[in-house]
Amino acid sequence: MHKIHVQVSDPYTVSVGFDLLETLEFPRNTALIYDSNIPQATLDRLKEKVSLLIPLPAGEACKNFTVLADVLSKLAAANFTRDSVIVALGGGATSDLAGYAAASYLRGVKFINLPTTLLGMVDASVGGKTGINLPEGKNLVGAFWQPQSVHADLATLESLSPQVFKEGMAEMFKHNLLDPTATVSKFYELEDVRSEVFARELALSIGVKAHIVSIDPTEKHERAFLNFGHTLAHALEAVSKHQISHGEAVAYGMHYAAHLSRNMGGQDLTAKTLEFLRWMNPVPPPSRDFETLHGFMSRDKKADSEGIRFTLLKDHGEPYLARVPLTVQQESFRQFLQDV
Repeated sequence: MHKIHVQVSDPYTVSVGFDLLETLEFPRNTALIYDSNIPQATLDRLKEKVSLLIPLPAGEACKNFTVLADVLSKLAAANFTRDSVIVALGGGATSDLAGYAAASYLRGVKFINLPTTLLGMVDASVGGKTGINLPEGKNLVGAFWQPQSVHADLATLESLSPQVFKEGMAEMFKHNLLDPTATVSKFYELEDVRSEVFARELALSIGVKAHIVSIDPTEKHERAFLNFGHTLAHALEAVSKHQISHGEAVAYGMHYAAHLSRNMGGQDLTAKTLEFLRWMNPVPPPSRDFETLHGFMSRDKKADSEGIRFTLLKDHGEPYLARVPLTVQQESFRQFLQDV
């Protein structure tokens, strides 16, 4: 088993290994909030250990005020108190909604993350970002609420479709680009989740995020580096009404960010991001209209009163934040479209 320590104000550990769910024990008054699409066999491994089961609509469909209010009402109806625990079982969207419910209910109860997708393991389950969407954009309402622990049971990955599995590799590829000690290799072609090589690569990738989160838990500066590729990605998700997956959108977003980086004087990493994008083989981008996408990018949560802040790369492992002239954004988008 691999253990990654996240050194925030209340430190916690991310465990990575096989058959971890069977080892877990929860206190009385524990609610299991789960994605209704997870296999019944996965739910059966936990349902007798908790006192309340709350299924969620699958994917981003759960991240709205209606579902949040329903979850909070069920917790109250079950007389859950401040010493109760919320456990999230599912992908990143489940973690986001359940975490925000934990941050909100009675002004905060304990929260444990059990990610069941590769994307959830490497991204949403670690770092304490929780929230829901608005029609105007993704993750516009939320809170920082760190989990008590995270348990990434690799056995849950065996039921994922190849495309859903690939979506997690997009975040791992991003972490690789941000890591000054890493080299870009084709680790993303690993498919055997039972291999030690895969477990090690996953733990290393989670470690990149854990390190950045430990330095900057509330995204004052360094944590924004984790948004590499996400400015365009969130716009693509919003304009498609979340019909394009987060991982596919991030793959597009990283290639656009690579063009921006090069046009702002950085090393040319577009060949590597394009190679990864072609390996991902995503659905076509939902919009090729810059003005439409720029409207969503301008409302991204990373923007402030002075405009959009992009995460760019001077070189592999050298991220920085920058405001990019509109003309450079437009030219980079034109170049991006020529590739995709």
